[in-house]
Amino acid sequence: MKTGLIQMGCSVDSDENLARAVAKVEEATKSGAQIICLPELFRSQYFCQREDPALFDLAESVPGPTTETFSKIAKKHGVTILVSVFERRTAGVYHNSLVVLNEQGEMAGLYRKMHIPDDPAYYEKFYFTPGDKGFQAIKTTHATVGPLICWDQWYPEAARMTALLGAEILFYPTAIGWHPQEKAEEGQAQRDAWMTIQRSHAIANGVFVVAVNRVGHEAPAGGDGLEFWGSSFVCDPFGGVLAQASVEEEETLVVDIDLTRIEVVRRNWPFLRDRRIDAYEGMTKRFLDEAD
Repeated sequence: MKTGLIQMGCSVDSDENLARAVAKVEEATKSGAQIICLPELFRSQYFCQREDPALFDLAESVPGPTTETFSKIAKKHGVTILVSVFERRTAGVYHNSLVVLNEQGEMAGLYRKMHIPDDPAYYEKFYFTPGDKGFQAIKTTHATVGPLICWDQWYPEAARMTALLGAEILFYPTAIGWHPQEKAEEGQAQRDAWMTIQRSHAIANGVFVVAVNRVGHEAPAGGDGLEFWGSSFVCDPFGGVLAQASVEEEETLVVDIDLTRIEVVRRNWPFLRDRRIDAYEGMTKRFLDEAD
């Protein structure tokens, strides 16, 4: 099968972003992509750089305008599309969500981001209620996909739970980049860590990983803003990078994935077999100290 990664920059014009995303998804279908993933919150620039109640106006319902647009495309081309949405669930309750649209244009799944960061220029706790639908593995015609979002990508528990549910490919739509003042000294290490942790999820769980980032410099709050580092990639179940996009340019990657590789890797590196499930009860505690 083939998976498509849409690495794009995002402007201040929501409608323009949608139109460009549509064009890029159409481009991916022409190259044979069967499961296509868009970057996190692509309808706008990354607004979480500041806390502003007016920015809740960017949110929309699910189903809503964005999912309806891509539903038509999914049905037209017979493809699966993973669509990031700033979801308005009800007044005062908003989620960072990922909708999986199947080949009939129907909503096969809705994932709500579980891990919500709160760091300088990533003030997501102000905007997003933590996900309440749990981790998921969603069956499509071509593969069982595991939807996860950005900050989720740093957590082995999220990858493990999703893999144990049967996911063959973990998808991480992402909006991550450098604080410009840190780039020279720490930028390479930060980007390497981002790739390393996701490749480790592929290895530990014997699954494919697809990470889809945005590119460009965005400073909607003024100041230095963020410089998104692109580098969208696909790796196989033993962490081998099959394809990787550039740091700065928009790119549409269409990558061949051989799902039989999962069986081969897991037979030779049976990490799931050798798990000591009788000894992991402490994993549900915040921290293990003498009182525990």
